[in-house]
Amino acid sequence: MTQINASIVLYHNQKEQLIKAINSFLNTDLQVRLYLIDNSLNDDLRELAKIDDRIEYIFNNANLGYGAAHNIAMKKSIEEGTSYHIVLNPDIYFESNVIETLYKYMETHQDIGHIMPKVLYPDGTNQNLCKLLPSPLDLFARRFIPVESFVDKINNRYELNFFNYSEIVEIPFLSGCFMFLRVDVLKKDCLFDDSFFMYLEDADLTRRISRISKTIFYPTVSIYHEYQRGAHKSKKLLWFFIQSTFIYFNKYGWFFDKERKNRNNKILKSLGYFDK
Repeated sequence: MTQINASIVLYHNQKEQLIKAINSFLNTDLQVRLYLIDNSLNDDLRELAKIDDRIEYIFNNANLGYGAAHNIAMKKSIEEGTSYHIVLNPDIYFESNVIETLYKYMETHQDIGHIMPKVLYPDGTNQNLCKLLPSPLDLFARRFIPVESFVDKINNRYELNFFNYSEIVEIPFLSGCFMFLRVDVLKKDCLFDDSFFMYLEDADLTRRISRISKTIFYPTVSIYHEYQRGAHKSKKLLWFFIQSTFIYFNKYGWFFDKERKNRNNKILKSLGYFDK
């Protein structure tokens, strides 16, 4: 039986980039399996399964969306009785100690359901991917109000830019680029909500997981993420972002969200935001 399963959702990705992500995950002595869930319009990426016999390739013959595709593999982890499942972006890579370190930490902290390491750009600078539960202002102002000083103020709070990203902290919204998840928590109605085609599915899932277990930022180890900010470059991706934003706030509340207020104030207080 595998100890850790992982999944990468494919959509006409560059093979060289995918190979870096695949090799990063498979470079471990732990018992692992990797699911490549292909949303592409053809199965040209099927040959990646030949890299290692621990890879299983699944061709959907349709673009199901990010969360829905990952759910295919996450359900397999539940069925197989695997202890952990990792959601991986195709544009990440990391050193061999990352998986083992996170595994050992999760094994000794059974109250954690989701953990994320420090995330770096390829040049080694930090990506601020610990966030508060988003408000409409956080999401729309950052995208549509081109006033740098105003956006910087929003980001300072929303992305927790004021803290040094070197502490182990419980965070209500962790990025979906690398999600190390406890399968026993996934069983408790904590798969992705597939009404989100792309964007904010990670905010929604982290929020639901955090109701029943801890969601932890763990900066002792780090990964690299070749982040592209697709919604800022493509009208199609921007439309997906807007759709997901409406789905998210229709689900949790636009301006009256008591859970958001309480959770955000708790983390801001713990990090000393109100003392600055």
